[in-house]
Amino acid sequence: MLDDLEKIEAIDKERMRDFLLEFPLHCKRARRLAEEYPIPKELSKKKEKIIICGLGGSAIGGEILKTLLYHEEDVAVFINRNYSLPELAGRNTLIFAVSYSGNTEETLAAYKEARKRGCPIFCISSGGELRRRSEEDGVPCLVIPSGMPPRCALGYLFIPMLRVLERANWLRPHDYEKLFQVLTDLRDRLSPSVPTRENLAKEAAIDLYGKIPLIWGVEGRTDAVAHRLKTQFNENSKILAFWDVFPELNHNEIVGWGGEGKIDLKNFYPIFIREEGEEEKIRKRIEVTQSLLEKVGIKGKEIWTEGRDLLPKILSSIYTGDWISFYLALIQGIDPTPVEPIDLLKRKLSQDP
Repeated sequence: MLDDLEKIEAIDKERMRDFLLEFPLHCKRARRLAEEYPIPKELSKKKEKIIICGLGGSAIGGEILKTLLYHEEDVAVFINRNYSLPELAGRNTLIFAVSYSGNTEETLAAYKEARKRGCPIFCISSGGELRRRSEEDGVPCLVIPSGMPPRCALGYLFIPMLRVLERANWLRPHDYEKLFQVLTDLRDRLSPSVPTRENLAKEAAIDLYGKIPLIWGVEGRTDAVAHRLKTQFNENSKILAFWDVFPELNHNEIVGWGGEGKIDLKNFYPIFIREEGEEEKIRKRIEVTQSLLEKVGIKGKEIWTEGRDLLPKILSSIYTGDWISFYLALIQGIDPTPVEPIDLLKRKLSQDP
């Protein structure tokens, strides 16, 4: 059914496919927004630390930024998914307050605390309370387009952070044209019009049907990818999924694949995030792990990053995972866009005690 465009349209009522097809364009538009935004004076002097405050789709961009800076700059980066800030946050800490809706209560609480501590703040939002407060407080806020599920706004939530830091001379400029080309080529190979026999994402979704994905990345390289894919399987495909990283998983999780426990291992489906030129020790760990899985009848799947630099490698594999989670929802007859349990939780939390 994945090659029947009429069936896809009937299931995908809220047109998640359009947001996925537009992802390369989102990244281009996000760069343009960041190019046009005046660089705040708060960014004129490089700070020792960066804290990205956000949750869900608004936090994944922070994880990508953390990965890039790990390899490129001597700035400590932290992801804050809480109501409060860590004690280390102070005047020499740049705070990115990121909330697509602008109404994420944890991010708003962290924003308030950052103001009290005198931290320089840069906001990214489509509107809501965060935009209102930033305007009242005179805090820089880059406003991004509204009207999409937050998880579909990754380009708008991430690219501006990176580009603003580049323009403020915190780090070297990245090659965005190569990034856009990689993403556009990938879109053309994974879109619904491409038949299953030629579409890696459709084939992966078929293999995953009825399984629990275990997504394995590499610490400091593709850990953000593994985390993102896990959440996309949760929200788009409406299934449980889990993630881990090499080499850590070789020190614990691998024991669960020994076959001694009373659990059907065939319920699980490992996905390895791979890249050309892997560190030799990591490559060997992955291959040994794959051989151990084969002994208990588990093969799993590999998703290979694309592009030469780390930025396109990360975003290309995230984009591939987004398409896989989309097609897996369709196979199950599920509209990938609605997230009723999250909406219910927000309604409950907003009620008076």
